[in-house]
Amino acid sequence: MTTLFTLQIHYEQDVVQARQRTRELAEQLGFDGQDQARLATAVSEIARNAFQYAQGGTVTFDLQESPQIFLIQVEDQGGGIPHLRDVLNGRYQSATGMGLGIVGTRRLMDAFEIESTEQGTTVRIGKALPKRWRSLSERESPLFTDLQLQQIREAVAGRSPQNPYDEIQRQNQELLGAMAELRKREEELTYLNRELEDTNRGVIALYAELDEKASSLQQANELKTRFLSNMSHEFRTPLNSILSLSRMLLTRMDGDLSSEQEKQVTFIQKAADGLSELVNDLLDLAKVEAGKTEVNPSSFDVSDLFATLRGMLRPLLVQGSSVSLVFDEPEGLPSLYSDEGKIAQILRNFISNALKFTERGEVRVTAEQVGQMIQLSVSDTGIGIAPADQERIFEDFVQIESDLQKQVKGTGLGLPISGKLAELMGGSVSVDSELGRGSTFSVCIPIAYPNVAELPDSLQPITTLNPARLPVLAIEDHIETLFIYEKHLQASRYQLVATRTLAQARAALQQLQPAAIVLDILLEGQNGWTFLREIKSDEATRDIPVLVITVVDNEKQAIALGADGFLIKPVDQLPLLTKLNTLVGQGKTQKLLLIDDDPAYRYVVKQLLTDIPLQFLEAASGREGLAVAECEQPTVILLDLEMPEMSGFDALEQLRHNPVTQAIPVIIHSSTQLTVEAQSRLAQQGVAILSKEKTSQAEAASHLREALAKAGLVLDA
Repeated sequence: MTTLFTLQIHYEQDVVQARQRTRELAEQLGFDGQDQARLATAVSEIARNAFQYAQGGTVTFDLQESPQIFLIQVEDQGGGIPHLRDVLNGRYQSATGMGLGIVGTRRLMDAFEIESTEQGTTVRIGKALPKRWRSLSERESPLFTDLQLQQIREAVAGRSPQNPYDEIQRQNQELLGAMAELRKREEELTYLNRELEDTNRGVIALYAELDEKASSLQQANELKTRFLSNMSHEFRTPLNSILSLSRMLLTRMDGDLSSEQEKQVTFIQKAADGLSELVNDLLDLAKVEAGKTEVNPSSFDVSDLFATLRGMLRPLLVQGSSVSLVFDEPEGLPSLYSDEGKIAQILRNFISNALKFTERGEVRVTAEQVGQMIQLSVSDTGIGIAPADQERIFEDFVQIESDLQKQVKGTGLGLPISGKLAELMGGSVSVDSELGRGSTFSVCIPIAYPNVAELPDSLQPITTLNPARLPVLAIEDHIETLFIYEKHLQASRYQLVATRTLAQARAALQQLQPAAIVLDILLEGQNGWTFLREIKSDEATRDIPVLVITVVDNEKQAIALGADGFLIKPVDQLPLLTKLNTLVGQGKTQKLLLIDDDPAYRYVVKQLLTDIPLQFLEAASGREGLAVAECEQPTVILLDLEMPEMSGFDALEQLRHNPVTQAIPVIIHSSTQLTVEAQSRLAQQGVAILSKEKTSQAEAASHLREALAKAGLVLDA
């Protein structure tokens, strides 16, 4: 930092001198006329404030090397600025009606600092040196030599103060120059505005032309779709007649056929079948493009879908073929709530293509869960697809040339239709292929169809609650997530009460007292944080545990606002049950009642669960178990079916009819082989069934822990 000049302010004419010295120094440092005027005006304003409010002060002019800035400091010993914050925010108005000097100075400068106390005020302002000096300093150092700085000091000090009237004249000249510059810029802006208006008119004309072309294309597309639909329907009638007549001839309904006639009629039937397939594909394509294809969601298991496809597609395998069709049994997948027919159509297309283009090896159908989606894949060991063709195959009527392609029939519409149907259900299709090694076609479908207008029956608002289960109020605007919650809680002690809006949740709270609330904070168009505060501030609901489950990791905020637990989506079944069990069972001693006449079995169970914090209760008979259950009200009951005097079925029936014990979860843990009817009856009562016949101790412990978690026990110590 190098000091260039210092000036004391005692009289009003010293304010004028500060302005003059600022301009002279700025001129010596290479600032242009406009920046000289800015600096002089800023210093004049601050110096005048020091003289007017503090009866004087000191102005120091410095040159800073890095960064290269011309700095001016104005310091006074007054009483400070009492309303500094309001002044800096532009809210203060002085007695003169202005109060804008400091704010105006800050806008004119590149650097601005102000400190004000009861002992005085210090204002530091600065402006970066002109670019030519900055670029020069990048090559040479220092920016100014000591000799140059001394010459600047002497030049400024040697100048006699100008007459105030001369300074006023100089200010007038600067003002006229600034007005001329503004007028020039105004003319430039006017010219630019005219050019922009001309450009806007051109853009508007272009948009109009694009809209016209888009409308023409839309009309042409609608005409094409209507033509395909109408022509396909027109073709269907004669085609059905040809197929019916050819079948009649081949069944010899009107007499026998010669071998040559049979061959000719067979050719006719095959040609009609091929044309019928093309017509059906055209109809499907036309319906999808016209937006007339409706999604009819229903709940179904992937294993059932695979079983149906397995029986339907077996006939496609040629007798003695070296290609096998394998369906991997899906395990641990949730039920799908989507259009089963359309998913089956997509998989049929994938499988039939795989069988066509695979000469030997296998075609394997698999399913797996990927987040909130189910991915269904068809892999083959066929000829494969070149990378350049892997996007083209999803275009209408595209067929890749190959030796096998010439031997099989096809329309080139199966994959395009599959892609459009998948998009319609909120999913997508993809392919992974390598020439000579095979292909894998996959379709990803949401677990629950996202655009359903109404909740499925299982998620409709509950009018009657099961007294044997604890209601859990879920507030979630995505149906697929509610569907997953419903599946996670299906075999547990909890009964889901599904709501999609805060209004529905408030109405539900007027009708029931849930054991817990599951809340998504990010509800579309609704404030989940406000609802959380509302729940925790109301005496009627503040004690209900609230579990926040959302996609954003804002656990600290949720806990601070009163949430009792937090999980990040997607949530698996065991973490959800564990968290609910922890919240619902807070402050309660966990008790497990073992009702079994075999003391060895009771001992084994206790050994398997030694690491779980719970109190074991034991009963050697059904009657003893009923008495202990009524007295102790355990968290869970583990019940054997085969016991003397009173069977497990009789004990269960009395537990369910006793108001004190009817809500206690019961797990049947027995080696008795139950009929399908008995299993169904127990499942309807919310009773879990666990077999004692396990291959290993580890497997037995795993199944037992899973059943206990569903029944409400907290497994973590």
